Amino acid sequence: MDETQLSQHSVAELKEMLRNKGMAVGGRKADLIARLSESSTDIDAVFEDLSIQEQMVSLEDDDVQAGPLTFQQRIRTPVYGPLNLGAVIAIAMAVIMVTATILVFKPTWLGFEREYDYELIDFDQDQARNFAQDLVNLGHPDWEGRMSGTVEETNTSLYILDKLQDMGYTPENNEFQVPMHHVNSEPSFRLCVRGPISLACEGFFAANSQVTPFQHRSDYVIQGFSGQSEYMFNEEISVTDLGNGTDEALWQTATGTIGYVRGDSSKIGNTELYSNAAINDLAGLISVNKNYQCGKIEGNDCVPIFKGTNYDALVEANGGSLPTDIPFISMSKDAGEIFEAMVINSSEPASIELIIDVTNDQERTIYVPCGSIQGRTSEVVIAGGHHDTVYHAQGAVDDSSGSASILEMARQLAEVINETGTPERTIRFCTWGGEEEGLWGSRAYVAQMQSSLRDNLRLYINLDMNHVDADFANRGNSLQLFTNNKDDYDHIVRITNLYKQERSEIADKYDIQFSLLDGAQGDADQMPCNSDHCPFVYDLGGKNGRAAVCYGSGSWEYHTYLDTMDRFNEESLDVSTTVYGTYMRLLAYDLDA
Repeated sequence: MDETQLSQHSVAELKEMLRNKGMAVGGRKADLIARLSESSTDIDAVFEDLSIQEQMVSLEDDDVQAGPLTFQQRIRTPVYGPLNLGAVIAIAMAVIMVTATILVFKPTWLGFEREYDYELIDFDQDQARNFAQDLVNLGHPDWEGRMSGTVEETNTSLYILDKLQDMGYTPENNEFQVPMHHVNSEPSFRLCVRGPISLACEGFFAANSQVTPFQHRSDYVIQGFSGQSEYMFNEEISVTDLGNGTDEALWQTATGTIGYVRGDSSKIGNTELYSNAAINDLAGLISVNKNYQCGKIEGNDCVPIFKGTNYDALVEANGGSLPTDIPFISMSKDAGEIFEAMVINSSEPASIELIIDVTNDQERTIYVPCGSIQGRTSEVVIAGGHHDTVYHAQGAVDDSSGSASILEMARQLAEVINETGTPERTIRFCTWGGEEEGLWGSRAYVAQMQSSLRDNLRLYINLDMNHVDADFANRGNSLQLFTNNKDDYDHIVRITNLYKQERSEIADKYDIQFSLLDGAQGDADQMPCNSDHCPFVYDLGGKNGRAAVCYGSGSWEYHTYLDTMDRFNEESLDVSTTVYGTYMRLLAYDLDA
């Protein structure tokens, strides 16, 4: 088929022809036509002489058969007439030519695996740590986090954008309005036991009163989409013990009170807990961590952990809007035991002061800073990690480690492109706001870029906690690299093997594991939907996108106030950043990969 005939086909049809030939499908229509036109003559030319000679061959009656002859049949078939010797020589020469071609070029259409020339990108551990420290330094002055929708997140997005621009990328700061709760000021949570002659808990009439304060961040933290409250000692707000939260009858008796959920045996998540509080019109909700990372982080305690709630489910449970006046906090085990002794198990329960100053029923602006280097074709490879943190923690590991890795990968690839020239595919680096509250940034970005990404996204790479704690002896040393595409999986394994050869001094320290998760959504081997790769896989209009992800291990402090730079291990970032950055380099310049 010549170029004139090929030009009558649509781009989709041309791409399908290329796929059937096992060839690259990227580029403009003219590129597709040229690629098909060249491929249509290569193997036909090899066999052209064979077809001519075949017409001169007459078989004996008992050798007549339907269909084309194999090479072996052609060679074994006697040829009669004056051209007998010449025909045999021509056939033999053709076989030799084809065999030589196969042995030298090993064409993929005959089942040979193509050999790729991978070249590992560099990685500067000190620079990666500096990026992470800069991000941590941008946190809130009191509770240190970079929560989405805050001035801290705004400053973080500008920092990332400036860094990408300095590296030579075209900057683009995307803004999205999304539902987001906001902590306006430091909360207060205290208990008061009045003395025998006390008329108040504080002030002139507070003789012999005992006030027990709980420390924000270390004793308790606000949970996702918590409502506000201003319960004072003199209001004598009551508490209902809800056990592990599974008894529906207990919830129904808790209307107008603060519900207390013991976390020792509860399997109920925050969304169900908070939905039950809204359905039964509770005055507040307290959960206690009694089973997660106990005795591993801070003495024998189980420190309080921030967890989000599903916005849509909560709105549905509350009749179409968020509950704005139901505070929701989580306590540590030690603080919970004090609360139980003074409130739940006491014959004269202590009075409660619970002041939670949050706004949860408004949209706030979150940011997605991106930097791109335009390629020759419309295909794009994107790498990203989330730059936001939970509100009360530095987020050194979750996910300053991922964002720092993205910046270092971008820096290294910018140098490669500066030396090598314009890539074939566009490469883009983004960081996401709103991840901790529901993947808001990546979902909004994919929705906005839906058409372009559906047609042109070659691969999305996600780095979220791609970090391994340095305490290998007690916390393990594993790294999980996984993807939902077999071709990408094979590339990642091969590049990692090269990494193990060339950087064995680092690779030998880590247990690098691989997974191919190419099942349909809902299957056991599906791609998980727990970070910013999810929209790139499942939100592309009925077509699953291709993604590669890395998770690290040993980060027990994540979502707690102890996720600090004290435990930061920049060496561990070398593995995933180099492997995925090297693959990104290959994809940038090789349209057949």
